[in-house]
Amino acid sequence: MNPDALAIAADLDYERKNGQVRSPLHGIPFLVKDNIASKDKLQTTAGSWALQGSIVPRDASVVNKLRKAGAVLMGKATLSEWADMRSNNYSEGYSGRGGQARSAYNLTVNPGGSSSGSAIAVSNNVVPFALGTETDGSVINPAERNAIVGIKPTVGLTSRSGVIPECTHQDTVGTFGKTVRDAVYALDAIYGVDSRDNYTSAQVGRTPQGGYVPYLSTASSLKGAKFGIPWASFWALADQEQLNILLDMVSMIKDAGATIVNGTELPYYKKIVSPDGWNWDYGTTRGFPNESEYTYVKFDFYNNIAAYLSELSNTNIRSLADIVQYNIDNDGTEGGTPGISPAFGSGQDGFLASLATGGIMNQTYWEALAFCQRTTREDGIDAALYANGAFLDALLVPPDVGQSYQIAAQAGYPVLTIPASVHSSSGMPFGLALIGTAFSEATLIKYGSAIEDLMVSSNSVYQRAMMPPQWKGYLERNVPTANQCFGC
Repeated sequence: MNPDALAIAADLDYERKNGQVRSPLHGIPFLVKDNIASKDKLQTTAGSWALQGSIVPRDASVVNKLRKAGAVLMGKATLSEWADMRSNNYSEGYSGRGGQARSAYNLTVNPGGSSSGSAIAVSNNVVPFALGTETDGSVINPAERNAIVGIKPTVGLTSRSGVIPECTHQDTVGTFGKTVRDAVYALDAIYGVDSRDNYTSAQVGRTPQGGYVPYLSTASSLKGAKFGIPWASFWALADQEQLNILLDMVSMIKDAGATIVNGTELPYYKKIVSPDGWNWDYGTTRGFPNESEYTYVKFDFYNNIAAYLSELSNTNIRSLADIVQYNIDNDGTEGGTPGISPAFGSGQDGFLASLATGGIMNQTYWEALAFCQRTTREDGIDAALYANGAFLDALLVPPDVGQSYQIAAQAGYPVLTIPASVHSSSGMPFGLALIGTAFSEATLIKYGSAIEDLMVSSNSVYQRAMMPPQWKGYLERNVPTANQCFGC
């Protein structure tokens, strides 16, 4: 926790008392994921003891923007260590420094990640909003698994400067809120062009002049909207309980005046969507590493982490090789060797795979990047949005099917998820998500808030009152157990 938070809040209260209100976030507390730098008394470690005591050169750009908006950084939120990059078989939400993050809905199951703590904190009313990061699923997955709103922006809408990096082409900073409004207030404060992240220049001329808050709407806005249902691509992979509830929601959206177009498939879904769940190395699984997302992520991480570490002071960790050696030397706390820690079943195989690339962006790297971007962009989401020659406002997808946000992650396109219901057996929530084309956040916010209003205001089982945490498994001992990655 930030030891200066109360003093900062008192100063901001004084400003408000004297008529100075910086923004709607003036005096509002928030958390950021522990891979987002802050130049204060807080640590920035990605959940790893390897970076304990290191000093960052400056606030991350998004933190700086929130400070200027008058928000109060209350602390850092725990995460899946190294944002899920270190291992391919691990316990989601676990880190050496933070231990096991747990969802209030069920303390014994996967809480979602890698922005686990950010989502859980908002879900439990610790803070009204929080920031997370996403390379592939790390905002949308924990948001939908904790019954809150998550906005994963287009890559380039929010600066990554000061964020511990993974993938140049997919990293983005997103927001969490109990409502779409809360998440949008946070988004409005952090987006914008930043000279320290050249990807943000892509947003010039593609963002609303007055910000995103004016696009918040009500259920009446659904009249005339057009949504696609990529049934075979994603919906067919959802469990029956989810399907029953989500299709009821879709019927309500249709009854509110929206047009629902079924079968708006991604042309290459049979090739790029794993039938067995989230798999960012699915290309290699099929025998084609030059068609795998994981191929270019591994190369990017090797180079990007070295650049990030080079700016730190008070640390001897300067490369991925240094991190790997630290984890081996500190097996008891960091589980660098497979089988040592129950939380890291495969040790640090993700790091070792990245280390093996040497950061040399070879032909396989460029082929994999080109394939993944083409089949998820113009020959993927965009093709589905222009189904039958008619422009659709968004695709509706079940985000509990991790392949849905995975495709959006590879494209670098935005996703917004809202709560839908909870599983009757586990008590864990699931959501309904909207996917759009690049820089279509305004449209997603307009219709995401409209659907939220429809569900909350209607006399239906989807009212938020029916989704308080049930604290299932609170008497059980929760031992971290390695499992497959759900988000990075």
